[in-house]
Amino acid sequence: MPSAEPASTARGGSLRRVAREAIEWGLREGGEPRVDLTRHEPEQRRPGASFVTLRRQGELRGCTGSLEPTRPLVEDVAQNAWRSANRDPRFSPLEADELADLEISVCVLSSLEPVRVGSAQELLERLRVGVDGLVLREGARRATFLPSVWEGLSEPRAFLEALLQKAGLPPGYWSPSLRFERYTTREAS
Repeated sequence: MPSAEPASTARGGSLRRVAREAIEWGLREGGEPRVDLTRHEPEQRRPGASFVTLRRQGELRGCTGSLEPTRPLVEDVAQNAWRSANRDPRFSPLEADELADLEISVCVLSSLEPVRVGSAQELLERLRVGVDGLVLREGARRATFLPSVWEGLSEPRAFLEALLQKAGLPPGYWSPSLRFERYTTREAS
């Protein structure tokens, strides 16, 4: 892995800029970006969880992230940006000629909050439309939707059904072993 790091991660700066330059650096150097934490603001050095979403011409081009804070936020953003560009299994790796019109969104996640419910109806009643991101866990299966998914799935039942499908579970599936956690996000500049 190359030892240099992207320019903005060397100087600090906005998290969106860190994400863009991590992608650019990865394309140029052919590897994952590294971050020198001593060159970043204390807030960016604290553990944090993020999702980086890439779009081209309004279409999804990659999205990966972390649900729990396991590393410094700035490092999490740089790694998730690189993974969104290179490791999202739904897409081929990003090419350099796609950078010009690449839109990058960085969301910083709040802590996960367990949502204890006994039925799908109870869950649907407790979901905050447009506010909650939701994690579904069933055995080894796990899926999440960011709060921004509400823009396309504004009805709680449709949101839940699509999340079940994403987890590989059948429509209408319910089990006492299903676990849910919610979170909110803030868009990083």
